[in-house]
Amino acid sequence: MRKIGIIAKGNKPEATQVVKELVGWLKDRKVECFVDPDIAKAVSHPALDKQDMAGAVEMVVVLGGDGTLLAAARALQKKQVPILGVNLGGLGFLTEITLAELYPMLEAILHGAYKTDERMLLEARVWRKGKVVDTFTVLNDVVINKGALARIIELETSVDQAHLTTFRSDGLIICTPTGSTGYSLSAGGPIVYPSLHSIIITPICPHTMTNRPIIVPKEAVINVTLCSMDQEVFLTLDGQVGFKMELHDRVEIKKGEGFIRLIKSPSRGYFEVLRQKLMWGADIVST
Repeated sequence: MRKIGIIAKGNKPEATQVVKELVGWLKDRKVECFVDPDIAKAVSHPALDKQDMAGAVEMVVVLGGDGTLLAAARALQKKQVPILGVNLGGLGFLTEITLAELYPMLEAILHGAYKTDERMLLEARVWRKGKVVDTFTVLNDVVINKGALARIIELETSVDQAHLTTFRSDGLIICTPTGSTGYSLSAGGPIVYPSLHSIIITPICPHTMTNRPIIVPKEAVINVTLCSMDQEVFLTLDGQVGFKMELHDRVEIKKGEGFIRLIKSPSRGYFEVLRQKLMWGADIVST
């Protein structure tokens, strides 16, 4: 690989230092670097927007946490550029590569020795009065939830035009297998293996205790209509983009076009990542 993009948050001193070192390391190996505007000024390097970077590079290094990677993935998804996620703190399910592993991995990648996971996307369309008013693509999840002081909301939900139920709850999460270890997991949803392409529907604090999460095929088309609202209700995409909903808005969710290619760690598998991040089998020491 001769062209590599770098994405990181410019307000983190650790990220700034790592990017400076990384740019120098790549230049020493005759690799052309393209740096995201968020960090370019801090490292005195010419900037290139994420969207333009997708068509200019052969891979992208994302330095930070899962939030940084999710934002990068949405910007890069049309070109399916391989992404190497490097964790600079936090839980890091997606940015699973440690800083200590960065340069040995890059050395291997430059020689073509790497493997990727293909992660499915979701597309969400918001219908209002018979017209599409906005469309979003996400890697993790689409969430409909009520404002902090609002009562429970009613969400009429169908799968492939067949009525599923009307959830009376604090909200609803529709996620990918990648997103199954995020908000959905906290709401009682299942962990789904990343390559098992499917869509998970998880209610948030349902009024009826028998309302449980359900997994549907990746080909399914899910429609959720907001039937009641006391105060504000929001559609949230990957926990980063918000859209204010109105009564009777309908959100159509289905598998998105293309996929995200995440470069895999050669030293650990998915189950090891789960054990480490969720502390499965760890001793709980009381203090």
